[in-house]
Amino acid sequence: MIKFEGASVTYQTDAGPHPALSGIDLDIPGGEPCVVIGPTGCGKTTLLFLLAGLVSSSAGSVQIDGDQALRGRRETSLILQQHGLFPWKNALANVTLGLTIRGIPRGERNEQAGELMRELGIWDIRDSYPPQLSGGQKQRVAIARSLVTEPDLLLMDEPFSALDAMTRETLQNLLLRIWKERNFTFLMVSHGIEEAVFLGRRIVVLSERPGHILTVLDNPGMGAESFRLSDEFHRQCIQVRRALEDR
Repeated sequence: MIKFEGASVTYQTDAGPHPALSGIDLDIPGGEPCVVIGPTGCGKTTLLFLLAGLVSSSAGSVQIDGDQALRGRRETSLILQQHGLFPWKNALANVTLGLTIRGIPRGERNEQAGELMRELGIWDIRDSYPPQLSGGQKQRVAIARSLVTEPDLLLMDEPFSALDAMTRETLQNLLLRIWKERNFTFLMVSHGIEEAVFLGRRIVVLSERPGHILTVLDNPGMGAESFRLSDEFHRQCIQVRRALEDR
């Protein structure tokens, strides 16, 4: 579904060229969960923005389903690290924003949002505004807003990094369950080794800036909520840690 061929990005700044990514070659099949991990500043977010069409490659190509990745693709959703919720809209209005923009009638969009918000456990806070919500609740609203448009590709930029450990694991389990139900492709950026191993069937390890792929690790055991407790999980964590240390 996703194909990077020699994709590179160089930002032009007042201080001169700033290379972010270099020669990315990567194929991700449809329905596959993939997590990208690497040091700070290695271009992980730029990789997501390439797929979202928010930046253009300086060299090479980026394709989704055989077409060039462009801004405005209706089947792509992006979850930002800091939620990106509008503080003047309540939770329900934030969730239905994409449907509103598409001109879906209010009754229909509220019905679609209600079903998903109940599944995510946030229907009871539908009339609350972002400043009234906890970090976990805000992230659930952001997830609901991204999924209510029924994307086939979900992009996530460290969506759980600001949460406490227990909330983070709860939302990781929730994301895993929803992925199993809906079978979308997702590409997630993470700084956490355990998170990468728990959620990524394929784990992409990037180098220091400009980021290039050091290795791609297969993680076939991913998919079970009890995976965290298995010996295989800990072996994979060690493998990812070694790949990062060897960079």
